[in-house]
Amino acid sequence: MGKSEKSWEKRLSGQIDDLAVNFVESLSYDRRLYKVDIAGSIAHAQMLADQGLITKAEYGQIKKALFEIGDEIAAGTFVFNKVHEDIHMAVEDALIRKIGDVGKKLHTGRSRNDQVATDIRLWMRDEIELMQARITLVQQALVKLADQYKAGIMPAYTHLQRAQPIVIGAYLLSFVEQLERDWRRLKNCRDLLNVCPLGSGAVAGSTLPLDRQSTAALLGFSGITYNSIDAVSDRDFCAEFIFDCSLIAVHLSRLAEDWILYCSNEFGFITIDDKYCTSSSMMPQKRNPDMLELIRGKTGSVYGALMAILTILKAQPSTYNRDLQEDKIHVFQAADTIDLSLDMTAAIVNGTRFNTARIAAGMDRGFLEATALAEYLVRKGVPFREAHGIVGALVAQCEKEDKRLTDLTVEQFRMVCDKIEADVADVLDQARVVTQYKTEGAASPAQTAEQVAYWMRKLGER
Repeated sequence: MGKSEKSWEKRLSGQIDDLAVNFVESLSYDRRLYKVDIAGSIAHAQMLADQGLITKAEYGQIKKALFEIGDEIAAGTFVFNKVHEDIHMAVEDALIRKIGDVGKKLHTGRSRNDQVATDIRLWMRDEIELMQARITLVQQALVKLADQYKAGIMPAYTHLQRAQPIVIGAYLLSFVEQLERDWRRLKNCRDLLNVCPLGSGAVAGSTLPLDRQSTAALLGFSGITYNSIDAVSDRDFCAEFIFDCSLIAVHLSRLAEDWILYCSNEFGFITIDDKYCTSSSMMPQKRNPDMLELIRGKTGSVYGALMAILTILKAQPSTYNRDLQEDKIHVFQAADTIDLSLDMTAAIVNGTRFNTARIAAGMDRGFLEATALAEYLVRKGVPFREAHGIVGALVAQCEKEDKRLTDLTVEQFRMVCDKIEADVADVLDQARVVTQYKTEGAASPAQTAEQVAYWMRKLGER
């Protein structure tokens, strides 16, 4: 190997081993930070010039050269060398080769410790906005589908057992609510991370008259970090971001699990566009929801990233340690996985239809009207616990006789409770039951229509 080109080489004797070069490098994955690294360097250089630590002319040279380097990386003509370890040193080396000693002044008052802490915040700030936009697209697809099924009914399940009749649109909107919490969590994460650590140096700050507030303002941060020791080692926001990604994965996986079941022959509730299914290499009849299965499966890798970042952080002595280099692997992995999963989910939702006729044909199974019947008795003056017992006994009897509640006559109902009258028919028809839900947020056609209109307005304003 040729002569070392590392920034710290004069402190150590000899050459670093090739094995060590490969072991410590992060350039293979942190090169995606190049845009924010260059933006941070330009802001830092402008502050140095404003403070008289470099001249305005030197700042102009640095800025021009950094833009050129950025263009070369974007065009794919930039030659990366892993001896530089990371994107920060790769850019600085290229800068020095372009403009000589002036380039060596850029690192004045700066350490890679505060530089990378700034870069990852800048990158994540942008990534969160992109991820929020993807969430909104999934929400819009769900709301659009819900709008098509504001009146169609389906069974709701608890414990994977049939529970009560609901409007299909209300079911779809349940995922819009989950994703909204994800959107808001990401916003909170972005607000918390939006402070600038640049100027904290390696750990103790600098003896030079740096204007940290100016640098923060140039980079669009809402403020600065106020403890240099914490600033260079804080990766709480990385853990929080991956946690937010993990909950997004949870919600996408739950939708995927439902729809994997619902598109099976046993359910037949939905049909997914062929573009998002595969077949079998052996069984020609198969129509497999592989994309949904992969969305469900990829949840594991996001959980893995969360456990990895928490493990990295849990035994860090103060302050910066090289372990933190590994944070980006897990942050990038979680972000990439969620971005792909959100894109695929939006596409699947846009290409799915509910088989309302088939669903309606099976609504008489599972005694979905039982709760409405119990509440009917409550309206007749029967205490709920007593009403619950009456209906439970009726259901048990119907199961023994292979009957449905709708098969019973009014006289048979009155044999168990004399308060039951002919109007009991209103609560034995699931299509009528869903129209009678009165509580706010209930799964009725009227409230679903209101919620669809609300979400269309809200999402349209983003």
